[in-house]
Amino acid sequence: MKNAGEKISMLTAYDFSMARIFDEAGIDALLVGDSAANVMAGYDTTLPITLDHMIYHTQSVARAVKRAMVITDLPFGTYQGDSKQALSSGIRLMKEAGAHALKLEGGEEIIESVTRLIQAGIPVMGHLGLTPQSIYKFGSYTVRAKEESEAKTLLRNAQVLQDAGCFSIVLEKIPATLGKKVAETLSIPIIGIGAGKHVDGQVLVMHDLLGISKDFSPRFLRRYLDLYSQISNATNAYVSDVKSRKIPSDKEQY
Repeated sequence: MKNAGEKISMLTAYDFSMARIFDEAGIDALLVGDSAANVMAGYDTTLPITLDHMIYHTQSVARAVKRAMVITDLPFGTYQGDSKQALSSGIRLMKEAGAHALKLEGGEEIIESVTRLIQAGIPVMGHLGLTPQSIYKFGSYTVRAKEESEAKTLLRNAQVLQDAGCFSIVLEKIPATLGKKVAETLSIPIIGIGAGKHVDGQVLVMHDLLGISKDFSPRFLRRYLDLYSQISNATNAYVSDVKSRKIPSDKEQY
């Protein structure tokens, strides 16, 4: 797709019903993100989600998908310090959950884990820029790699990930000019989320795209629906109908 100049579409998914809709609608790839910690479980960061949680969500998505690629995040603590643990975690997500590929955050510091997974036959997607699993290191969710030194480090890490065998890289919340440079320099697809329009594809969190979440409004986010209001209004109408005895009607009874 990159060689043909066709942009790649990716969304997060965490459950069977939504994954089936996205898959039938033509999405190219679904990311079972550790963002499930935020949007599904209500945590402030992605750190608390466990491998067992990710296996559950991936199983749900994989059962729905007939054509899209299913990529799953390895959660915090399952790969950073031990490549053997990374392989064990990766095997569980592929074998028990049905993932097609895994995504890991970081560059040179996790390259041993990346290499071990790829050597075992597990496709790996990288993730650079703003890496949410490192939020306490960064201190905020602000744009990354604005300074020349950090931009050079990011570009070097992208090359290292490609050289190790990663099939793609997600770039999150970096200057558009840097996203363009990485996409032009590397031969593998670069998927952006807040990385500008010159990368090879885009990814958004499902809840943001559909307007289910209201409190998160970064510059890169385009909401295609306002499901928060629509669901709220539908619920209010249902409550009103129950209280006023309008439901069930005569036609809605057996």
